[in-house]
Amino acid sequence: MLNIVILAAGQGTRMRSAQPKVLHAIAGEPMLAHVLRAARALAPERIVVVVGHGAEQVQQAFAGQGLQFALQQPQQGTGHAVMQAMPLLQGGADDACLVLYGDVPLVQPATLQALLQARGLGGLALLTETLADPAGYGRIVRDGRGRIVRIVEHKDATPQEQALREVNTGILAAPLEPLRRWLGRLSNDNAQAEYYLTDVVGLAVADGVAVSHAQPAASWETLGVNSRAQQAELERIWQGVQAQRLLEQGVSLADPARLDVRGTLHCGRDVHIDVGCVFEGAVRLADGVRVGPYCVLRDADIGAATAIEAFSHIEGARVADAARIGPYARLRPGADVGPEAHVGNFVELKQTRLGRGSKANHLAYLGDARIGERVNVGAGTITCNYDGVNKFQTVIEDDAFIGSDTQLVAPVRVGAGATLGAGTTLVRDAPAGQLTLSRAPQETIPGWSRPKRKP
Repeated sequence: MLNIVILAAGQGTRMRSAQPKVLHAIAGEPMLAHVLRAARALAPERIVVVVGHGAEQVQQAFAGQGLQFALQQPQQGTGHAVMQAMPLLQGGADDACLVLYGDVPLVQPATLQALLQARGLGGLALLTETLADPAGYGRIVRDGRGRIVRIVEHKDATPQEQALREVNTGILAAPLEPLRRWLGRLSNDNAQAEYYLTDVVGLAVADGVAVSHAQPAASWETLGVNSRAQQAELERIWQGVQAQRLLEQGVSLADPARLDVRGTLHCGRDVHIDVGCVFEGAVRLADGVRVGPYCVLRDADIGAATAIEAFSHIEGARVADAARIGPYARLRPGADVGPEAHVGNFVELKQTRLGRGSKANHLAYLGDARIGERVNVGAGTITCNYDGVNKFQTVIEDDAFIGSDTQLVAPVRVGAGATLGAGTTLVRDAPAGQLTLSRAPQETIPGWSRPKRKP
């Protein structure tokens, strides 16, 4: 049985924010969400999050996710934090407790699995690293036979101990019932007057419990966030990891350093992504998709061989194969663009189906519309779908031609093959195959001249 405790009580004063530190984002998600994803990959029996500063905000942000919360108030160190979680944990001596940190967001499930395996049956395992510059970290102290005997915090270390390069990351896996006993024996007689979780190592050694270690696959997995600068650093590290993954899958990136993936991005073969693009939520790019520079895609499904031109925004929309979107197009939730259709510059779709081969190339708003195949929508066309309270639908059947500067006042239907003359305000259905227009008579006023400024 595996229990996981995530420490998330810190204020993060160096963030200079009213928001709890663990709610600050990496790749568009709270740091704590990243840690929880890694924790859940291990299929634990329970996860307890220790909260303190901004406890209500943290609990509200993760309500309904099957978590248990323990309150640490006041905050008296990492050992004290884990003490608060103990009443919520269950299991025997051989069951494990894994301790993670809500502000160390990039640790990966494979590394945590390796740590649990290193622990063996009933042992204690530490996640350690060997650093060129270990300043500020707790040092791993070993005996003459290379066995871990204790951890000493940097501020409490002697010069000889400070010269050690193997450091403690804080992440550990311990046998549950012995951990309860060790926590009860902790002392705060140290430079910080806090109860250090790391002191359980010496207590485990004294009890004859084997102490082993594992190291992360990548050094960035154990980096923590204590400031805005560190948050920005981890953001770029993680985006670099995402970019490398895409490159290894065969995706062409114009510049891997100018890409932001804030969710999941699934790409087919021969996908090309230009600079400055942002992908949020769940995005799928099928084979041969080309995404131009500075596009934003959120919860979007893009069909094969589709081209998305520069500065387009797509959210909650579906685009079928071989379509062309943009530049400067906006597809809002419910937009559904058919195969070989075109949505051009400064065209906005919302809750609208645009059929196969249809085109809306310039300066249009199409909301709550069902548009058939091979329809041409002229520049400046608007579906007037909202009366201030209710939404109404516009239907445009196959092969219709909508002239420029047309307003379709919903609910209204344009029949198959119909033509609407430029400048028409359509308030009644337009019959199939015929020309419909509404246009005031053109008039010229003889002898008229523009007003002149009075001297």
